[in-house]
Amino acid sequence: MAILTQVRDPRVKDVTVTRVEMAPDMRNATVHVSVMGSPAQQQLALRGLARSAGFLQAQIAERIETRYTPRLRFELDQGVKHSIEIARVLDTVLPPDVEEPAETVPEE
Repeated sequence: MAILTQVRDPRVKDVTVTRVEMAPDMRNATVHVSVMGSPAQQQLALRGLARSAGFLQAQIAERIETRYTPRLRFELDQGVKHSIEIARVLDTVLPPDVEEPAETVPEE
């Protein structure tokens, strides 16, 4: 939520957190994000998130009570992009849906 509402870096836009992987000792966290836009916009957003990592870690420290505040590392999640590409390929390969005739109700 802090990425959406509190990060002021103009490079960080159209970012969705898809998952977070925590190290067993909770000292490190990899935040997987999806960024809508061109590859250049995606890289800009990742750089903006990396610059905002300290701020985001401070926000986490205020909200959770743990011995250590995890260090955040951001990675681009290609899962959404891949699923969109697969859907596009399937649309070009598969035949269009044929409308089935409406069912008729037998008259009594």
